[in-house]
Amino acid sequence: MASDNLRGSLWMMASMAGFAAEDGFLKRAASEMPLGQVLLFEGLLGILWFSATALRAGSPPLPRVALSRTMAVRSAFEVAGRLFYALAVALTPISTASAILQATPLVVVPVAAFMFGEKVGLLRGALILTGFLAVLLILRPGLSGFSALSFLALAGMLGFAGRDLATRAAPPALSNAQLGVAGFAVLALCGLGMLLVTGRVTLPSPQGLALMAGASLFGIAGYGALTQAMRTGQVSAVTPFRYTRIVFALAVGVLVFGERPDALTLAGSALIVACGLTLLLHRSPR
Repeated sequence: MASDNLRGSLWMMASMAGFAAEDGFLKRAASEMPLGQVLLFEGLLGILWFSATALRAGSPPLPRVALSRTMAVRSAFEVAGRLFYALAVALTPISTASAILQATPLVVVPVAAFMFGEKVGLLRGALILTGFLAVLLILRPGLSGFSALSFLALAGMLGFAGRDLATRAAPPALSNAQLGVAGFAVLALCGLGMLLVTGRVTLPSPQGLALMAGASLFGIAGYGALTQAMRTGQVSAVTPFRYTRIVFALAVGVLVFGERPDALTLAGSALIVACGLTLLLHRSPR
């Protein structure tokens, strides 16, 4: 189990790096064209990619078992997570949205302990809480940093927490590629729904196409790694590595959007890394 936890943790960190890059591309793309159009493009591309992956493995892209109750619940949470978090990324600073998203382990780990009987342990629980406090150190929620729009990220966080738990409970017969098809089908439906509401579609420029392609590429990679992470090792051991997303998000903010993190932000990021390394080396709950 220790080696499974290690592999799952590494998959989770790779996933968070992919999603942070996706956020950067998505934010830039949404400044040039409707967000629904970007999500629809990414969803369709993801469906094609994971369908091809499933077919290469000799499996149907969307088998009958994908219509189970667990998958219906997963899809509902996926809709909430994808829609609200995409809006948060488009309308608020990436660092703020990413920091709020880091509360996910505080939801996933206790529920996983209840649903799957996993032992969290005092050390692991303390490190999870410390990591979240480090996120608050970065975010410093208050009148100047926490706006009403930040509740979009909060709603997205709850959606993703439910999605992750449902992924763990998904029928084992479903491959990671088949889960990817289901997930990106939901994303495409979210984008289509937004376009139907707004009624606005624009012809993307070459730069816009490149931005959507970049968001899709990193989104597909991140999603595949996340699914692998949530099906490898214990949820309570793997999920805390979501905290690394804020570090990757800070890098995107600095390199792409010219943000300059202050001393408290850097201190919080260092604390998150320290907690992650300790969790990575922690073999079993005490």
